[in-house]
Amino acid sequence: MRIGVLALQGAFREHLDTLRSIGVTGVPIRLPEDLTGVSGLIIPGGESTTMRQLIDRWDLREPILDLARRGAPLFGTCAGMIVMARDISGGDEPILPLLDIGVERNAFGRQLDSFETELPVPLLGDEPVHAVFIRAPIVDRTGPAVDVLARLEDGRVVAVRERNIVATAFHPELAGETRFHRLVATMASEHDDPGEGAGRRPHPTRRSGELR
Repeated sequence: MRIGVLALQGAFREHLDTLRSIGVTGVPIRLPEDLTGVSGLIIPGGESTTMRQLIDRWDLREPILDLARRGAPLFGTCAGMIVMARDISGGDEPILPLLDIGVERNAFGRQLDSFETELPVPLLGDEPVHAVFIRAPIVDRTGPAVDVLARLEDGRVVAVRERNIVATAFHPELAGETRFHRLVATMASEHDDPGEGAGRRPHPTRRSGELR
């Protein structure tokens, strides 16, 4: 199994390292042909406006949308969440509108206002996730098909899933946290091999304890 990491800009190396640490082959994605044979895709943190420009420059928009339409899992962190949101604050056109959410950019302020915290994410087990927020967005709207995976203590939504699309406002890859990547790997495995007569499932049905 091979999982792609969009490697145009941002913290893609950390995602490749995290995939390697859990025994999954990560593939840097820079051109449409790089997507051939991948079972999922990670869109890293970075600068969403720059990502928009580079995705269009290298004709990656339709190939990525097609990958998602075929049921492969996509996982976005920080700017990756903005890239996949249907609504972006300020009226910007969506980039890859795969998630029925609205996002507010830089919701916590400047980079100096970055912080770390422990977040309960019941889907991933009882142990909290150590979350690193750096110029992070916040989810200010969720559609009816969107599952909220994590909230801050004040109730603000910072992790979501809609079928085969997962996104976090924070950076698990910068905290040594592997469970989101394990989740994506499980989803990719089930996409590749849904089981005899089962049909393809849009997201895994395994218990959270199996994702550790």
